[in-house]
Amino acid sequence: MTSYMLRRLIGSVIVMWAVATLVFFMLRLVPGDPIAAMLADAGGPDEIAAMKAQLGLDRSVFVQYGIWFANMFQGDLGNSIYGSRVPVSQIITEAFPRTISLSLLAFFIAMVIAVPAGILSATRRNTMTDNTVSLFAFLGLSMPDFWLAILLIIIFAANLQWLPAIGYTPIDESLWQWFRHLILPAIAIGTAFSAIIARMIRSSLLEVLNSDYMRTARSKGLTPRMLMFGHALPNAMIPVITVIGIAFALLISGAVVVENVFAIKGLGRVLIEGILNRDYPVVQGAVLVVSAIFVFSNLIVDLLYGLIDPRIRLN
Repeated sequence: MTSYMLRRLIGSVIVMWAVATLVFFMLRLVPGDPIAAMLADAGGPDEIAAMKAQLGLDRSVFVQYGIWFANMFQGDLGNSIYGSRVPVSQIITEAFPRTISLSLLAFFIAMVIAVPAGILSATRRNTMTDNTVSLFAFLGLSMPDFWLAILLIIIFAANLQWLPAIGYTPIDESLWQWFRHLILPAIAIGTAFSAIIARMIRSSLLEVLNSDYMRTARSKGLTPRMLMFGHALPNAMIPVITVIGIAFALLISGAVVVENVFAIKGLGRVLIEGILNRDYPVVQGAVLVVSAIFVFSNLIVDLLYGLIDPRIRLN
């Protein structure tokens, strides 16, 4: 187990470095000059040259990469090249709790819906319950996140005025206000996620329930509850966990659009603003954090395999 985790950690670091390096060079291949766009009519060639020298953008791209790479190892992600030159680490520190709060709440809502729905759909195949779950899954997969987010705002914020339409309140200030601000975007993001997981649980459970060892377990007189939670569900969760791990990481990317709809300045909104402004340090830092979330999610999935199914050995 230790050697496996070590190999996975080394591989994760390599993946994160490759993604960050790719983003670093691709940003500089995009046409246009961010300094000239930032100064616009306020500065001539001399002012633009002076600003580039101040930010280190007058050096070759390989020298810039070497400096950035060395600073990254020291925990320094650089400063934003816009506004008051706020450190990137500070921007990410402020944005990350908002994105992770939204993603975790969306994940919780999705799992509360998906697990019972998937089990009911599998155990009551070709009934009204199964058809209802299938219809919900179809609708959930068909609706774009941003469209559902706007629909929720119109119904619950604009018309009923039950919940706020925009903004974010930190959980340490008020748990209730934190929940009220995040419940609508969490539903918008988690709906498609719950539909995917419910369908995956249904198909995986149906395969397990029709297997030979389940028929043997039934012949021994085991109760339906013991059959489901002691035998069927643990075996059916192996492929489901893979999908859950990937989908949870995708929740972070799904938050990019929804955060802008609800004016939540999380990682998604920071990343979009950085791309639009061609703020190199901000984009590089945000992508590094997002890639770390993807890699960490996949690592957790691999480790859960051995816990759920003892037959799997992580060698």
